Amino acid sequence: MPRPPTMADLAAHVGVSRQLVSLVLRDAPGASDETRRRVREAARELGFSPHVAARSLRRARSKDLGVIFAPAHSTEPEIVEAIYPAAAERGYDVMLSAQTATRSTDQAVEELLGHRCAALIVIGSDLKHTGLRAVAERSLVPVVDVGYGRRNQFYDVVRSSGDRGIEELVDYLAELGHRQITYVDPASMPPGPLRRRGYERAVKRLELAGDIVSMPGDYTEGNYFEEVGAAAARTLLERRELPTAVVAPNDHAAVGLLHTLIRNGVRIPDDVSVAGFDDALIARLSSVDLTSVRQDPGLMGVSAVEAAVRRVEGQEMRPRETVVETSLVVRSSTAAPRKRG
Repeated sequence: MPRPPTMADLAAHVGVSRQLVSLVLRDAPGASDETRRRVREAARELGFSPHVAARSLRRARSKDLGVIFAPAHSTEPEIVEAIYPAAAERGYDVMLSAQTATRSTDQAVEELLGHRCAALIVIGSDLKHTGLRAVAERSLVPVVDVGYGRRNQFYDVVRSSGDRGIEELVDYLAELGHRQITYVDPASMPPGPLRRRGYERAVKRLELAGDIVSMPGDYTEGNYFEEVGAAAARTLLERRELPTAVVAPNDHAAVGLLHTLIRNGVRIPDDVSVAGFDDALIARLSSVDLTSVRQDPGLMGVSAVEAAVRRVEGQEMRPRETVVETSLVVRSSTAAPRKRG
């Protein structure tokens, strides 16, 4: 296979010095418009691509933001999508490292640190505070946790107001007339405790009987949420009477529950209203049309970049907590309860 073209090849092809080619590729002053046109045309003709890693090594300071995420979790790719333009606007590049069922967060961290990233943005990690603190202490670069957590002195936190979002959802169902509102609790989901507190606060304030169905499982597995929802539905079907509404703190768990109920002859929302959290793509599908609490992934991605850059550039070294407000999105999976015979 022929080797990739270099800047020296471009210089020889155009008939100028390598230093002049470097000026053009870096958009630095010192080259005429005609020379810039000829160099860029030659780059396209020869298939030249700049060596990004080599360019990073020549910098006095890294301009790469390392991002760790779990592709299996539907909201995280949407946050990543927002991180790219937010980073580019501030002059930074993005380097991704995935956390999967066969690849731990620690492995993803070590990979990005090996590439000299200026900061780490960790999305939806299964690490608790102790684990994130250890990452922040050993990495020696700013760390931003996106998903859950509280203000602390070791790393920034960007999260949605999950408790208030669930509380607003329960209020909405109660306004429709629901008095039997069950909450599905994915026990190993990191932001789960915060969202559960919103449910508990709402039912206490509304003087409703709390009903929490807690489901175990491995949060890192790709099918965790769908299986949690399906298992919760089977648990409810074993009861003498179904609740009139069910809330899940994750859309995929809500969809797993919804499909299992439908397969067992339960009409949604005639017999049971079902609602989720995230407003993920699956909730927006016309075949699902799920009422959900939206946490704005675009704003979460931008907030994560702002937190990382603020500390990288020394604008403020103390970690912050940024809370992104949620909003209720009502669709056809919820309705007023019908009288039961």
